[in-house]
This record gives sequence, structure tokens and C-alpha cells, in this order.
Amino acid sequence: MAGHARYTALLDACALHPMAMADALMSLASAGLYAAKWSRTIEAEWIASIEERRPDLVGKLEYRRDQMREAVPDWEVEERAWQSLAGGLKLPDPDDLHVLAAALAGHADCIVTVNLRDFPPDVVGPLGLEILHPDPFIVAQWDLDPFVAVAAFKRMRARWKKPEATAEDFAAALERGGLPATAQRLREVAELI
Repeated sequence: MAGHARYTALLDACALHPMAMADALMSLASAGLYAAKWSRTIEAEWIASIEERRPDLVGKLEYRRDQMREAVPDWEVEERAWQSLAGGLKLPDPDDLHVLAAALAGHADCIVTVNLRDFPPDVVGPLGLEILHPDPFIVAQWDLDPFVAVAAFKRMRARWKKPEATAEDFAAALERGGLPATAQRLREVAELI
């Protein structure tokens, strides 16, 4: 599998589970700010996590999954690519080995995860990977190209039809979704989104 010319981020399931967080990450990726990658195993994890918390959504997340795939056509790190790497890796929680292996197989520059402690810098650093929380990751993408980022968030907010969100509602939803610094940036440009 060839690498990507843009900065590439492997998105962990915990970053794809919260709706607002996943939407923000997909919006910036589809705007071309970075290349987003994940595996079918990561996909199955975020779906199972949502279904566990929300039994009313069991079997109803295919549309969301398909929209994410459509937003980022080159999303997939194929299972066979990362499975051969997983056996030679070590992490404090063996259940996270597939994420690290997928990042390596997908030629990622970083892993975007809420669970920072699961990927100790002394273990992943020598492998050439950064571990970043979604909030500072999004802010860093914003800093690289503020015009593209603001436009991506404007399009994201426009998709929120039920109910329609004011700029403050939109920022507050992202803040509640674990993105306080991103929410602050949105408040600063409220007139533009």
C-alpha cells in the first residue's frame, strides 16, 4: 500500500464514536486538510460501542458508516495489511494492538484517539507516530489552513437540519462532544459559519 502525500491520521474508534467529533474529523478530511484512515475492525468497534450504549440504534448505523466511507473514499487500512504487523507489537492493552498496527500499515503520521494513555510515547514514538487527542489535532489542522477549516465547519453546520443549529448551538455541541478548543475557535469565527 502506498503512502499518502498529505499528513495521514489513523482514527481510533473512540474518536469516531461521538457524532460531533466524528463529523468534525470527517469534514476536515473531506476538505483535504489531512488523509483519514481506519480499518473495518475500528469501524466495528465504534458501531458496537454506540449500540451498547444505545440499543435502539442496533442495526441502524449503516447509513452513518456509509456516509463516513463516502466522505473519505481512501479510508480503509485493509485487515490483511495490519494483521501481519500486530503480532510483533506490544502495548499496555493488547486490545489496542490492531489500532497501532493499522496506523503502521496505513502509513499514518499519527493516531487520533481520546485514549492517549493506551499508546505510551516511549512505545509508539520510536515507530514514528504521534498520539494526538482529537481536539488539538483539529486545532492543528485549522492552523494549517484556517480558510479551508472554517469553510468545512460552515458546511458541517449547514448539514445540521434537525434542528437547525445557531453558531453558538453548533459550538456548544462540539464542546459537549469533547472538543472545547475547537468550540472556542468556532465561537471566534461565529459570523463566518
